[in-house]
Amino acid sequence: MIRIAQLKLPIGHSPEDLEKKIRKILSIQNASAEISYKIIRQSLDARKKSEKKFVYTVDVFCKSKSEERRLLKKVHNKNVTSTEPHVYQFPAPGMECLFYPPVIIGSGPAGLFCAWMLARHGYKPLVIERGAQAKKRKTAVEKFWKDGVLDLRSNVQFGEGGAGTFSDGKLHTLIKDPHGRIQTVLQIFVDAGAPPEILYQQKPHLGTDALIGIVERIRRQIQEWGGSFLFETQVTDFICEDGRLCRLLLDSGEEIPSQAAVGAIGHSARDTFEALCRRGFAMEAKSFAVGVRVEHPQEMINRALYGESENPLLGAASYKLTHTGSFGRGIYSFCMCPGGYVVNASSEEKALAVNGMSYQARDGRNANSALVVTVSPKDYPERTPLGGVAYQRELERKAWELAQGKVPVQLWADYQNFRESKSLGDVTPAIKGAYRLRGLRDILPKEIGDSIAEGILAFERKIPGFARPDCLLSGIESRTSSPVRILRGPDMQSSVEGFYPCGEGAGYAGGITSAAIDGIKVAEAIAKKYMKFQ
Repeated sequence: MIRIAQLKLPIGHSPEDLEKKIRKILSIQNASAEISYKIIRQSLDARKKSEKKFVYTVDVFCKSKSEERRLLKKVHNKNVTSTEPHVYQFPAPGMECLFYPPVIIGSGPAGLFCAWMLARHGYKPLVIERGAQAKKRKTAVEKFWKDGVLDLRSNVQFGEGGAGTFSDGKLHTLIKDPHGRIQTVLQIFVDAGAPPEILYQQKPHLGTDALIGIVERIRRQIQEWGGSFLFETQVTDFICEDGRLCRLLLDSGEEIPSQAAVGAIGHSARDTFEALCRRGFAMEAKSFAVGVRVEHPQEMINRALYGESENPLLGAASYKLTHTGSFGRGIYSFCMCPGGYVVNASSEEKALAVNGMSYQARDGRNANSALVVTVSPKDYPERTPLGGVAYQRELERKAWELAQGKVPVQLWADYQNFRESKSLGDVTPAIKGAYRLRGLRDILPKEIGDSIAEGILAFERKIPGFARPDCLLSGIESRTSSPVRILRGPDMQSSVEGFYPCGEGAGYAGGITSAAIDGIKVAEAIAKKYMKFQ
């Protein structure tokens, strides 16, 4: 194959324009000569807002090596090179006998993709999920947003698809991937109904409305290959003997024997963290970030980044901002949701956490993003592996008390001047769940609160209008990542043999795609060790 990089065209170009450009670069003069190509990557160059361009990397397929050499010989361009396709390979089965099916605890991206890969290769996994199936879960979440009745099993954090189902569904990741796992994850999504453009877009995403059906189709594929699911069922304890996991205790009282159990429990499974800690699994507190959600009109963000209030070819603009504050802490935007909603993402009684969510169209009136500050174990009230959990809970209980279970919201001008908001400006909250105007400084530790203020003023220099007086802050954003890492070795097993910590909750991922990849890596580790389950 011939790879062409840095191929630039105006954003309004046609498919024919792209093919003409490829022909020109490769000096293919014969207009009737067929060419076959595949888009590998598409990104946007908006540095000159009046001349925005899409930048492509494409692979051109040649009929033979001799034709490839002939074309390359004519081209003197550093962006044109020879390349070979990379096909993902799942490992061959190991030699140990598997007497019980692998058990996967959790059906978020890590658990679901681990199950998909194991089922695809004959291991017939059992997935145990404390929450409900996706559609039933959606009903519970919408009921909570409407009337405030929280389902402790099925909510924004728990249920089929994991926390990522009620998010912007971003699939972009910065991890290195020499083995082709990223493309494998994206292709599985496409085969389950995602738009094929996610295979090459710079910042692919799947909105909540799309994710629910996609997750269900992935589950049905797993079932067709012999996998099974237990929904609304929780693993409450881990029975170990001689340093090895032997059985899992369910909330029904039933015990399930286990040789290989995958802990894809998600970043909010605090009761499961506690159970693992009691049983002596090696764990440690880790750094994460806390802060608020910030809302601006999406049209303002579009004008700042695209030079125009709306462009159907580009969709809603997104940003990523970072700053180091005077306290030495990192301040950054996180999980930015163009045209999205702030959501009440609580999962415990009398504790409130917020998150962001977008639908596939990203056509909401506001842009929102977490604006968070790094915290580390030295900030936590307890010097234990679960110190970060205690820190989260303290903030979330304050947030709940501040607005009695509603999302507390404050205008930036009031936050900056240490006063409670009494009325809105031109920016109206786009929030799933009830909200109430309050003063967020009452929730935050002073150093965190001051750092957020520093960040907003710094980001005004990058995006004009970011510090407009009536932009909205809401809190508390406390579930940016897991506050815990469950330690594992090179074989992906924990300090207790037979248990495989996996994904974001275990401290090894940070988003849908990276969690899915970690799930695949754990599936590979199990396959290398065990024969297929008969």
